[in-house]
Amino acid sequence: MLEKIGRNDPCWCGSGKKYKQCHEAFDEKLADFKSRGFQVPSRKLIKTPADIEGIKESAKINMACLDNVAKEIRAGMSTEEINKIVHETTISMGGIPAPLNYEGYPKSVCTSINNVVCHGIPSDDEILQDGDIVNVDCSTLYNGYFSDSSRMYMIGDVEEKHKKLVETVKLSIEAGLKEVKPWKCLGDMGHAVHMFCKERGYSVVRDIGGHGIGKEFHEDPWVSFVSKPGTEMLMVPGLCFTIEPMVNLGKADVFQDADDGWTIYTDDDSYSAQWEVQLVVTEDGYELLCW
Repeated sequence: MLEKIGRNDPCWCGSGKKYKQCHEAFDEKLADFKSRGFQVPSRKLIKTPADIEGIKESAKINMACLDNVAKEIRAGMSTEEINKIVHETTISMGGIPAPLNYEGYPKSVCTSINNVVCHGIPSDDEILQDGDIVNVDCSTLYNGYFSDSSRMYMIGDVEEKHKKLVETVKLSIEAGLKEVKPWKCLGDMGHAVHMFCKERGYSVVRDIGGHGIGKEFHEDPWVSFVSKPGTEMLMVPGLCFTIEPMVNLGKADVFQDADDGWTIYTDDDSYSAQWEVQLVVTEDGYELLCW
């Protein structure tokens, strides 16, 4: 149950405004949707303007890391060198690499090559080869706020079918963004991503998805990219989450490395690609915060 607030009391969001001038109508609308069976976010998931500014500052570091990787990435480079670029960029700008020591993860970034879907661990022994596609997934903590995004990089002469996979996944995010509108459901967005990829012959990973983010690395909601319209959490102004579909050239089935407990591979050894953006829902759509 939501704490009852008087209309003339300070709003729960911390704006300093009276509740009746700030979130009263918002809460009433949310309660109406909940009464009709919709899944609605709790107050702690709604980001204030101050929160959004904090996330943007964190995102500046996160995107600088990926920009710096783009300048250096090449065939013959180890994935540990990528880790070093991300770590040093983050620290030099006053941030903290969010993945480092998160639930035991040993590095500052994830590097996922070819048939690795996600959570690949950088290593001195893993060397980028001509024709590889690699996802670099970077997350930053700065002044109490988290940012998160990933990009694909194509190394040297990449096969056309793998180029097309990389490009399609990026375009699928754009298809999903068109469905990010206040008072619609996350399932509308996930369905748009899924259908965009499926219609082009690709499969979308079912068991791993996006997530809420901002004051914590991973918050509710969990975000599916194989969802149905009208399902999942209601997208409301202030809700912040990632869109990060993992799309396979072959089947959607994946498995986790039994030795390191992190790396996720395609079950059929097919190539996989992923892009990730972080956004906040606004009164008239969305605002990208990190990409």
